[in-house]
Amino acid sequence: MNGHFLALHDYTKDELDALLSLSSELKNKQKQGIPHRMLEGRTVALIFEKASTRTRVSFEVGVFQLGGHGLFISSGASQMGRGEPIRDTARVMSRYCDGVMIRTFGQELVEEFARFSEVPVINGLTDTFHPCQIMADLLTVIEHKGGYEGLRFAWVGDGNNMANTWIEAAAILGFDLTLACPGGYEPDAGVMAWAQAKAPGRIALTRDPKKAVSGADVINTDVWASMGQEAEQKEREQAFSGYCLDDPLLALAKPDCIVMHCLPAHRGEEISDSVIEGENSVVWDEAENRLHIQKAIMASLIK
Repeated sequence: MNGHFLALHDYTKDELDALLSLSSELKNKQKQGIPHRMLEGRTVALIFEKASTRTRVSFEVGVFQLGGHGLFISSGASQMGRGEPIRDTARVMSRYCDGVMIRTFGQELVEEFARFSEVPVINGLTDTFHPCQIMADLLTVIEHKGGYEGLRFAWVGDGNNMANTWIEAAAILGFDLTLACPGGYEPDAGVMAWAQAKAPGRIALTRDPKKAVSGADVINTDVWASMGQEAEQKEREQAFSGYCLDDPLLALAKPDCIVMHCLPAHRGEEISDSVIEGENSVVWDEAENRLHIQKAIMASLIK
């Protein structure tokens, strides 16, 4: 295992599969009431520069279930919020804690934190990547489809951190992914170039949501304006006209396809109420699986 969990491209297929397998094992233990206190006596700092519901709760509960202590730190209420250099905070946290999760803006901030940290660092989300969420999504796919091999994946919406991380997952794990994004809202060009070189022919980009979802086994979407982009909401609503995952669009996918959304959802914008509440939706299983995959990541990294 890599010493940190910053992005999927740092890992091999076998390593990601091992994390997915461990997460299933830990989930089964929890459901059966079997203790799995693999972080007994350990403390994990949970640093938040962005607001959170699922990330905070799932990590705090996960550390507790593993027998450790999760220490919530808001950057605004710490010296980080007053301009203390990342490297200084990383060095100090390493002396106090056994691991660090950070949810922030720039991917470069997480990477700098990891360079100066003596303990494992986990990326809870950046503007570029969201690896914990995609691993939870993959666990959900495995549970509902028996695996990810041979499936057709579709992304509809903004080429954001979720889209970037799905691209990495497709290239590493070897499944087909088609992304439908409006002009000017494509995924990161560097991520696309890396993935297409690693897995030629696996990843396609289109402007047409109908083309992306036709025959798909798995459909994923996200809000049109992520945190920090609220001022662009009206502009984005116009750009994303026709990109709502609604019943007519869903009808083009396979009848037994599954629909995912990392939440929070803006119902009536990127996804209709009928779809997120419909029989194809696995959104709530997906949200739960954040807990289980993050437990596997922490248990694998923090010794």
